[in-house]
Amino acid sequence: MTKIKIRKTGVSKKTAKGRAKAVRRPGSNGIVTMIGAAKTSAEYRPKESIFRQGDPAHAVFYLQKGKVQILIVSKQGKEAVVAIHGPGEFFGEGCLTGEPLRLSSAIAIQDSTVIRVEKETMVSLLHNKPAFAEAFMAFLLTRNVQVEADLVDQLFNSSEKRLARTLLMLANIGKEATMERVVPKVSQDVLAARVGTTRSRINFFMNKFRKLGFIEYNGELKVHSSLVNMIVHD
Repeated sequence: MTKIKIRKTGVSKKTAKGRAKAVRRPGSNGIVTMIGAAKTSAEYRPKESIFRQGDPAHAVFYLQKGKVQILIVSKQGKEAVVAIHGPGEFFGEGCLTGEPLRLSSAIAIQDSTVIRVEKETMVSLLHNKPAFAEAFMAFLLTRNVQVEADLVDQLFNSSEKRLARTLLMLANIGKEATMERVVPKVSQDVLAARVGTTRSRINFFMNKFRKLGFIEYNGELKVHSSLVNMIVHD
């Protein structure tokens, strides 16, 4: 593999390190502090909608706690889960590009605390608070990488591997290489919609993962970091 030396581009390692720090996302409390008083906060229970497909798009949302799924329904009534957001993530930012109506629905899949920032306020924050603009840019860069990874996953990986990757993402495996709780109740229907397969296939793979010791579930779902083996090995 060819090694790339930063110094040959005229950028020092120290400068490159500084630039890398510039796009690191601050913690949830840091974002909330930067937003200030110009926001509203609401609590959502599982299956409650934050907004629905076709609603006017007037605000951006920030997930402080919980998990939210982004769902799209086709004209034929077919549903697809296109994203699952966790704490520290923005969603509904399409309104900043002139999107008049919501192209998707946002639904809580566990108890969630969601902060709403009106479009005009969000634009003002991006223009007047450089630290907030950098944090938001870091989020968008991470989102872009995630979308590309999802596309590769759908094109080249089996539904079994896609399920394994989804579970690892929900459990934040990679950030902490330990078994951790995903959600108290994660619906196999939600997993099927996210992975792009049937509920029966999800049930089959979940039983397989449990027999192999990769996951445990009894009222709550737990994931072992060893589930990574399903992705890296054929």
